Amino acid sequence: MEAALAKTDGMTTVVFEGGSPAARAPECPHGPTLLFARILPGKGKGRRFYACSACRERKDCNFFQWQDEKISEARLSARENYNRRYRPSKTHSDNVKRYKEFIALPPSKRKFCQECQQLLLIPEWERHSDHPVLSDISMAQLRRPSQLLSALENKKTNAQYLFTDRSCHFLLDLLVAQGFRRVLCVGTPRLHELIQLAAASKKKISLKSLLLDIDFRYSQFYPEEEFCHYNMFNHYFFAGEAASRVCEDFLQENRGRHVVMVADPPFGGLVEALASGFRKLMAMWSSAGDADSPTSKELPILWIFPYFFEPRILEFFPSFTMLDYQVDYDNHALYKHGKKGRKQSPVRIFTNLSPRSIVLPVEEGYRFCPVCQRYVSAENRHCDICNSCTSKDGRCWTHCYLCKKCVKPSWVHCNTCGRCALPTHPCEGARAGCFICGEADHKRTACPNRQRTCKVDQDNKKAKAKKKRKRVLLETTCWKKAKAARKRKNEDLEL
Repeated sequence: MEAALAKTDGMTTVVFEGGSPAARAPECPHGPTLLFARILPGKGKGRRFYACSACRERKDCNFFQWQDEKISEARLSARENYNRRYRPSKTHSDNVKRYKEFIALPPSKRKFCQECQQLLLIPEWERHSDHPVLSDISMAQLRRPSQLLSALENKKTNAQYLFTDRSCHFLLDLLVAQGFRRVLCVGTPRLHELIQLAAASKKKISLKSLLLDIDFRYSQFYPEEEFCHYNMFNHYFFAGEAASRVCEDFLQENRGRHVVMVADPPFGGLVEALASGFRKLMAMWSSAGDADSPTSKELPILWIFPYFFEPRILEFFPSFTMLDYQVDYDNHALYKHGKKGRKQSPVRIFTNLSPRSIVLPVEEGYRFCPVCQRYVSAENRHCDICNSCTSKDGRCWTHCYLCKKCVKPSWVHCNTCGRCALPTHPCEGARAGCFICGEADHKRTACPNRQRTCKVDQDNKKAKAKKKRKRVLLETTCWKKAKAARKRKNEDLEL
């Protein structure tokens, strides 16, 4: 059975065929690639190709292969060597041994290379002598590796935008209040740290967590039972079956009871790929116990993502609900409160837990709506016509009687388009689907006239560049002639 899931850029789809695509797909340094198909206007599916599962930009991972392309043995060998070269040189076990040696050192001899992002043992000091190095690394710093490591901020690949303490403590309090005992942290290193700290402290919090993350640097700080090197876009464990078994045992412990998954994927990632990976984790969990056990229900999930992805997420998980709680990040310029961030963070929590059971902090302005039976933000007013609290972005929305729904307060109803939009929006009557030919059935990337138009643009750019070179050459020649004339004049004056 084949399922071509939703579009990634308007004209390209990711395709999942029957069975696991990872078993047949070629691999790049980020694990098995995904199969894509470009939609051609009027022709249905175009030629299929494999590309990196984790990187949306070719500059981050340039893997590309047509599905029907025949690959020579020499090219396959070169690809394997390339993948091996760009994967970590040390294993997780190696890093665990190094960590034990590192913490055995006195604090004055504990060093961390900021350039290589590596804990340094004494024999390695000389090789890093010309790098910026932090000294006197304390155990408190080792317990908070997200503050020691430099965050990777490629929003489409790594996107290590770390929770603020406010959001992190809210999530921890929520998990404790819901009665969970184990937390599968998918791409949430700061929450994992907080759970580890809470469990080690004298507080009566009996939580344990397992971190799944694509950032292998965390293997320097956690043993195999607390961290797995994992790609959430293709459900790939880099350490193979052993790491997969660690995750499976964690999910199925106590017949799958009292476990929850908290995921914070890169916001530029493919929703359909993430949904496929999360479903595999849910299947891994549901295989514990029998049909009468609690595991016959859905694995409890908190998926943290911007509110404008709500339709896409609900397409794959209809049982999910979006909470009004606004998640903030320390190292993101926009997704945080304060003078430098937005007034309202667009990041929300999507969950299959009952919204009625989740109490949002009243001191931050959240209140309980008795009609909707859930907590909402301060400005999210209940609409009697829609019979719900309709705001998505934290502002008070207004009801449009023509559209028969609530819309953003900055929108107005456009009679030409027959819908509400910004006052400055381009009307449907004047807007074209393709910016090149004006046709509405396709986008610019799939336009049949694109090649000819691109050639014209390139010719124009070349002509402009040639004209610029001539002008610069002329100016340079004039300047040299003027300089030579001044030199001759000075020589005549000296004579």
